[in-house]
Amino acid sequence: MLLAERNFHQPAEENPAEGLRLALFSGNYNYTRDGSNQALNRLAAYLISQGATVRVYSPTTDTPAFEPAGELVSAPSVAIPGRGEYRLALGLNRALRADLADFHPTAVHLSAPDLLGNQAGKWGRKMGLPVVASLHTRFETYLSYYGLDWLRPSAERYLDRFYRGCDRVLAPNAPIADLLREQGLGERVRVWGRGVDRDRFSPTKRDMDWRRSMGIGDNEIVVAFLGRLVMEKGLDVLAETLVRLRGQPIRPLIIGEGPARAFVEGRLPEAILTGHLDGAELGRAVSSADILFNPSLTEAFGNASLEGMAAGLAVVCPRAPSTSALIADGQDGVLTPRADAEAYAAAIQSLISEPLRRVRLGRAARKSSARYDWNAICAEVLAVYRELGVTADRRARSAA
Repeated sequence: MLLAERNFHQPAEENPAEGLRLALFSGNYNYTRDGSNQALNRLAAYLISQGATVRVYSPTTDTPAFEPAGELVSAPSVAIPGRGEYRLALGLNRALRADLADFHPTAVHLSAPDLLGNQAGKWGRKMGLPVVASLHTRFETYLSYYGLDWLRPSAERYLDRFYRGCDRVLAPNAPIADLLREQGLGERVRVWGRGVDRDRFSPTKRDMDWRRSMGIGDNEIVVAFLGRLVMEKGLDVLAETLVRLRGQPIRPLIIGEGPARAFVEGRLPEAILTGHLDGAELGRAVSSADILFNPSLTEAFGNASLEGMAAGLAVVCPRAPSTSALIADGQDGVLTPRADAEAYAAAIQSLISEPLRRVRLGRAARKSSARYDWNAICAEVLAVYRELGVTADRRARSAA
């Protein structure tokens, strides 16, 4: 039966999330803006629109980056040494336990494997509630960027215990889901991808006047990086790659802010650094580039890559689980065989030399981005909760 026919004969159910009272635990729900908390806010807003009640427990700040979706309860936290823009939750204290008891959740969702998430998972299991975890970042890969490789085996064992304690684990894409299954999580793994705002990131938002106002020549090829300026985003290899391309008609455009800004400015004085952008300004900046270069190996999904695709850019990334799920190499983007400056520079050089190929890849990327609709993707998470029996209609059927 065709989808249109099925929808015609089976109208959409009203309030499919009714009865779901979700306690969502986050390490950073709204005090800085990143791909992880944007996805969680999208999910919370969607679930609320479908009849759920969502209460979020997270560290907070006096200067939040944006208004959160759902009821936000502040969790005790401390600033992370050397990374003051992030906070570390101190766990599930007596006040939070009392708030949870008053809230009466029907399910617990953990978005970070920190102390708060670990203790919340134990609390949920003790209460007999379904516990769901979503994987947003490959935290174990961060250690290499800070000279802590020796800690990686211990970190991986901790993460394995954390996820094995959950009833469902939401992976951001099929390759990482397969990896988690191979590591012993089996049938509890489901996929929760990410969506993209194709109105904000669109070829129609390309603005030559804006480019000129930023000092970009009409004949320059803009190679953009989009993300927080932190070393684990691959800023060292980003700089080395762009240094190799000096002498080519390119202009680096660095969109984002973070503690490693001085590193980027020192290595790439020719680059334009926009700082943090949001909304229409962000969409215009990304859509006005020609190539998006995302060298990060720490991402579980690759939100910046998808936003570049939606904007109609030729995207260059390393071949990794997150990028392989998004990009078909040579069809709607470029995946390099190695994650080093030589391979990246060669890939970008080929796009500079072959403008028609660059345009073809960008058009195909724009078309591929249509698969990533936020509502459809968040509905997959709701299906997991309904599978676990925590919505009103499932309970009603069980009682019948």
